[in-house]
Amino acid sequence: MSDKDWFHELFRIVAQLRSDKGCPWDRQQTHSSLKRYLFEEAAEVLDAIDDEDDSALEEELGDVLLQIALHAQIAAEEGRFDAQGVAERICDKMIRRHPHVFGDAVVADAEGVVTQWEAIKRQERQAKATPGGPPSVLAGVPKHLPALHRAYKIQKKASQVGFDWPDAQGVLAKVEEELAEVRQALADRDQESIAEEVGDLLFAITNLSRFLGFFPEDQLHDSTRKFEKRFSVMEQQLREGGKSPETCSLEELDTLWQRTKG
Repeated sequence: MSDKDWFHELFRIVAQLRSDKGCPWDRQQTHSSLKRYLFEEAAEVLDAIDDEDDSALEEELGDVLLQIALHAQIAAEEGRFDAQGVAERICDKMIRRHPHVFGDAVVADAEGVVTQWEAIKRQERQAKATPGGPPSVLAGVPKHLPALHRAYKIQKKASQVGFDWPDAQGVLAKVEEELAEVRQALADRDQESIAEEVGDLLFAITNLSRFLGFFPEDQLHDSTRKFEKRFSVMEQQLREGGKSPETCSLEELDTLWQRTKG
């Protein structure tokens, strides 16, 4: 590590890339055109964390920082805001939402911090409320979140104002109710109802995961990775016997699958 101010160097480089003598690709980017790259880079950060790969994590965090620098530069060119304003706003927010650190408030534990954080956010939303009334307690959940993550956030916000099940049995009963409605829609051969009821079932299962203290995105990722690993083992065993999944019957595949689970 050198003493060079690499943080500000990054923003200088991005400004040059966006200049008339810069890079044609960088010059033509907009906030909208860059959306997918921010999403992809964030996903790569999560992969690096799961892999416990510090080198990859350092690199991928840099890629996310590049996206932030690009968005700030585009806004600065349009006279809307700049990187300094971005940093100032997040600093102000962190101080405002941590009164137990930067003020006189007292919290007992991490759970108390979360409760306080949400209360401050509600106060901020109410301060910005339009004449039509205060915003919903469910407001502020990004629409671009993955569906499981967004459902989890919506359900958690509802639970924080008391709209929740008293125990896990109630959540399980709701899952069973939604599953029964899927079965009924299938029996009725109503495609629109099938789609709706399967969505309701997914929402109920997400709620069960949340209620039990899990994050459904992580659970589904873990289960998907487990499936991939077992399927790869099955493919390897088939290759050793001169076969492939396409050449086997469903019964053969199921038998082999059960072996991989053992």
